[in-house]
Amino acid sequence: MATKKKTRRPTGKRPARRPSRSRRPQRQQPESLRLRSMAASLTVRDLERSIAWYRDVLGFVVGERWEEGGQVRGIQMKAGACDLMLGQDDFAKGQDRKKGEGVRLWVATVQDISELAGRVKASGWRLDREPSETPWGDWAFALTDPDGFKLTIIQE
Repeated sequence: MATKKKTRRPTGKRPARRPSRSRRPQRQQPESLRLRSMAASLTVRDLERSIAWYRDVLGFVVGERWEEGGQVRGIQMKAGACDLMLGQDDFAKGQDRKKGEGVRLWVATVQDISELAGRVKASGWRLDREPSETPWGDWAFALTDPDGFKLTIIQE
């Protein structure tokens, strides 16, 4: 069996440095926050209904479950590298508390959103906005979940 012969650099000589392709700008000091991911957590009226909606209408996958006293209190829903936590409302702030006001989740995918929107409509769910071009040039559609949380899905 043949082995590769290791080449040695002459002592005292360093390899020539490659020119930098692009210099990164100096970071702001103190450094600003740099995140790698973000997950949202929504408190929902009926956890089982929301799990089914995010799974069956949008195509999320069920992840971890959090139980308290033998009862499911929260669940992780996964879509690609993104997580959405759903928590069961304990109604401590009242049964008629409005949910979803002032909240819109903007999510991006490389999937064909016309196809995704078609799947949503085929499940019997109504879109708030059909797939169309946004004023800034993205292709997107919008919908509202069972608790009133708004989602806009953008095609990258």
